[in-house]
Amino acid sequence: MSPNRVRVIDLETTGSSPPAHAVCEIGWQDVVRQGDGRWELDADGSARFVDPGRPIPPVTMAVHHIMDDDVRGAAFWADIAPAILRPEGGAVALAAHRASFEQRFCTPKLSGGARWICTWKCALRLWPDSPSFSNQVLRYWRMPEGLDQSKGLPVHRAFPDAYVTAHHLRDQLNAAGLDTLLAWSAEPGLLPRVPYGADRGRYWHELDDEAVRGYTADRNEDVRFSAQKEVERRFGVAPASGTGPAQGELL
Repeated sequence: MSPNRVRVIDLETTGSSPPAHAVCEIGWQDVVRQGDGRWELDADGSARFVDPGRPIPPVTMAVHHIMDDDVRGAAFWADIAPAILRPEGGAVALAAHRASFEQRFCTPKLSGGARWICTWKCALRLWPDSPSFSNQVLRYWRMPEGLDQSKGLPVHRAFPDAYVTAHHLRDQLNAAGLDTLLAWSAEPGLLPRVPYGADRGRYWHELDDEAVRGYTADRNEDVRFSAQKEVERRFGVAPASGTGPAQGELL
């Protein structure tokens, strides 16, 4: 395992729920640590079509514009994934924006039990004032140094999206370090603002105590976690455990 490489992964798929859905394209871009300790994008990155073993639904074609003819004759996921997810020389971690999505398809068996960095979760911590935390909003809000506009297009294709994510990852690694990004990625997302409801868009510190405590029982894991952290900041203690139902998904 190379301690000097993180491989950014992006997938285009037939849907969001394997095994009902499958991968139709994988893209990757490495970020490597230089001799002076700084992280930079590697010169190489690429993408491969994958035969999903089923027709691509029109609703997903409309997102990534990959058609059945594009993937016909391509390798199957189980055959192509290990070599990409476990590159020669190894990688200290894999990374993706909203990495929980990629992890549904890049199982530990395929990835060799790789650790993951979620650049979305890390962006919440490092750039809390961004108007949004999608890969593309961060791209244009931050304007990362060295990002070639043409290589980052079209959006919703595997290599361009991995290439854009890699610029966010590079800057996150240089700002906070590998171990910190891995630790943040292992926790729920620390949302800087309330994402929905009557308080949508308000920073947690703007809410009164009762409102903040109410969100510690929210159905969404990221909201509960963020509210709990605000309670701890104010009072030095976490709210009682066991509150709130199981995790919902933040859209």
